[in-house]
Amino acid sequence: MALRTFKPVTPGQRFKVISYTPGLSKSGPEKSLLETLKKSGGRNNSGKLTMRYIGGGHKQKYRLVDFCRSKDGVAAVVKTLEYDPNRTAFISLVEYADGVKSYILAPNGLEVGKTIMSGPGVPPEIGNTLFLSEIPLGTIVHNIELNPGQGGILARSAGAYAQLLSRDGKYAIVKLPSSETRMVLVTCKATIGSVSNAEHFNETSGKAGRSRWLGRRPRNRGVAMNPVDHPMGGGEGRGSGGHPRSRKGIPAKGYKTRAPKNRSNKFIVERRKK
Repeated sequence: MALRTFKPVTPGQRFKVISYTPGLSKSGPEKSLLETLKKSGGRNNSGKLTMRYIGGGHKQKYRLVDFCRSKDGVAAVVKTLEYDPNRTAFISLVEYADGVKSYILAPNGLEVGKTIMSGPGVPPEIGNTLFLSEIPLGTIVHNIELNPGQGGILARSAGAYAQLLSRDGKYAIVKLPSSETRMVLVTCKATIGSVSNAEHFNETSGKAGRSRWLGRRPRNRGVAMNPVDHPMGGGEGRGSGGHPRSRKGIPAKGYKTRAPKNRSNKFIVERRKK
């Protein structure tokens, strides 16, 4: 997928870079698959600000995406490829042979009019969902389940993919986007292919206003604050902030936050590279 730049007719377009997406649907989303999405503004149930730098943003509806792909053996035709404001990847509207419509994560290379399926005995083609026990070794997959029937939770963002390396008994060895190698039950499902919109990380908003449209407020640096406001604040002029840490004093950039007694540690074959 190519990137699109603009003539600097306005200051906001001078550095703007977005993905070139001619195949996306121009019509609105499927209304039966929409839900109201309420914005919190960073406040909790008592109205207290608990997360900074959140607020405003364009009004959005949530698209009900099917991460489970549980309609086994029923063919579905791809109707549209659509933009989803709630995620970096594109989504695809599919209609099953029994008339049921559903949104799925659009893999890279999926085209309108193509037929996809899920379940046992399905060929390992782009967009099809299979059990890890039936996927050929070395295949690129996404939307991987961690527990059977739970729905895919791994490798779901734009351009993400994992690779099935091997199988050992009831476990499959999968290399995740973070470079972590992990054991997953072979009875879990995964979808063939990588996630669409792989050029997302190369996009540039071009102006601060686009961040406000997304509900992101200006973020203050800790070193620009006073000592009473942040552990990295204070100092004369552009003084150093000391060791990088959060407002609560938790170290950043190298501090291990994973619980040493995490139950899933035994399923990790090789940790991600630092």
